[in-house]
Amino acid sequence: MANNDKVPNAEDDPKVSTLSDFPDEIPNELPQHTGIIQRHAILEKSPTLLLVASLLVVTVGGIVEIAPLFWLENTIEEVEGVRPYSPLELAGRDIYIREGCYVCHSQMIRPMRDEVERYGHYSLAAESMYDHPFQWGSKRTGPDLARVGGRYSDAWHVDHLMDPQSVVPESIMPKYAFLASTNIKPDQIEATIKTHRLVGVPYTDEMVEQAEADFRAQADLDADWDGLLERYPGAPTANFDGQPELTEMDALIAYLQVLGTMVDFSTYTPLASR
Repeated sequence: MANNDKVPNAEDDPKVSTLSDFPDEIPNELPQHTGIIQRHAILEKSPTLLLVASLLVVTVGGIVEIAPLFWLENTIEEVEGVRPYSPLELAGRDIYIREGCYVCHSQMIRPMRDEVERYGHYSLAAESMYDHPFQWGSKRTGPDLARVGGRYSDAWHVDHLMDPQSVVPESIMPKYAFLASTNIKPDQIEATIKTHRLVGVPYTDEMVEQAEADFRAQADLDADWDGLLERYPGAPTANFDGQPELTEMDALIAYLQVLGTMVDFSTYTPLASR
């Protein structure tokens, strides 16, 4: 191989140490501290020892992460205004899940500028504290719905569910017109509320007793809403789909119209420790 004239010979370069300069030393010998670090090869060559060491590290890390939680009464900051869903909203939420709406719509606004400017205040953990299961989602084929409540009229929601392309031409959402022709009854709502109470949702005995009445009243223009609004402050009340019958469309719109409306962000101040 021909030598490169532009590269000086190592033997002639005073800045380069060669074997001839230190004949009594082994060039490849590692410093002592490097040799200690290299002892991790002991773990790599012994599967049993590696398994034991891994379990030890995971155990210590788990204890450090989990143990402090036993001294906390609640890991979620309580926020004024957050309440359990009303019976009709809860039924609408079940329809939302049944129809797979969560597959294309998330309900979690992350604290990033583009998301906050488009959707509103970032989501709080407290806003999902009564969701079983939560509807955060991870895919947005359609827009995030965490703050959709009150953004559109009931009539808009009816048109959108009946024929999505009539209001959003580029939408690929399927039609849900059948919801408007499917009547809904409160036969199972009391049992549903009792089930949610078992997993920690603070439904009172009065809420359970009045479940069927509240279910019917929320979408009835002739109903007395005072008791309903006392139990569920801020609940949207209207004949949501404009029909005399109580339908699944009423329930779903009642649920959509409450999303993101429970917390008054004009007065909300996060705790300094959060």
